[in-house]
Amino acid sequence: MLRPMADTFRALVLDKDGDATKVAVREVPLADLPQGEVEIAVEYSTVNYKDGLCVTGTAPIARTLPMIPGIDLAGVVTQSNDAGFAPGDRVLMNGHGLSETHWGGYAQRARVSSEVLIRIPDAFTSRDTMAIGTAGYTSMLCVLALEDAGVTPAAGPVLVTGAVGGVGSVAVALLAKLGFEVDASTGRAEEAGYLKALGANSIVPRSELGEPGRPLAKERWAGVVDSVGSHTLANAIAATKYCGTVTACGLAQGPDLPASVMPFIIRGVKLVGIDSVMAPRAPRQRAWERLAQDLPLDTLASITGETVGLADLPEVGKKILAGQVRGRLLVDPNL
Repeated sequence: MLRPMADTFRALVLDKDGDATKVAVREVPLADLPQGEVEIAVEYSTVNYKDGLCVTGTAPIARTLPMIPGIDLAGVVTQSNDAGFAPGDRVLMNGHGLSETHWGGYAQRARVSSEVLIRIPDAFTSRDTMAIGTAGYTSMLCVLALEDAGVTPAAGPVLVTGAVGGVGSVAVALLAKLGFEVDASTGRAEEAGYLKALGANSIVPRSELGEPGRPLAKERWAGVVDSVGSHTLANAIAATKYCGTVTACGLAQGPDLPASVMPFIIRGVKLVGIDSVMAPRAPRQRAWERLAQDLPLDTLASITGETVGLADLPEVGKKILAGQVRGRLLVDPNL
């Protein structure tokens, strides 16, 4: 439903406070919205690991200030200077500079470039798309990369690291739905039931992968979806089967990769980097179409947690960085 136009809108804003950076909910003049072809009444956003880094000031995600964070948004077009979109269209956007160089989704209004704006698939509501968010969209990009590399359920088990998080939860559900035997790695043993309900076959303790390991280990996995990086990614590569494929999309443990070339030159293992931020429209559209096809709504509901308001986000950001969030969180900018 389109909301009445107003001169201001509520948003969570990062700004300078002397030498420090502060974050607060405030009213922003509508006239201050950045340039873009399409204006949107934002209905929902979500919280990803990157959002946690931004709203807590843990990493310099925002390159200019003031900045409205939120790397995802979904809502209804209110104005458009692009013939491809009209008022009333249901749309979503992931990344592409949101909360870095362009105001993001933690606001009641947004104005964005139409270049990578996606129409919401008929199977989803705007709420559904933000329950998926960048984390789930990234998971689908990883799954597509495994498929494109020829990884099939017949090739053997696949590993998902950081499995209780947003990327991991959706990846487990997608891969299980597609018939893969999924090994889910987590440091939260109490979440084993949650992961098995999503379709995980077995639970791999974080301790098995999170410490320095051998350059070449016993072959275990035909494919890997890794959102953790560092030693976890290195050990996953070392234990990947001959001609298997590892997709890397995150750095929750760290940005380093203390690995060896041996899995690549002895077993022909492929390491595929997954960029969900600046991906062009074609792969974005493909990923969202496959999500609509392969992610059942009841499964999505089981992954989705609470809905929070703008004022809750600094505290929620701390929790997601501490690994205390399961699955996906929604943000309603009108709360």
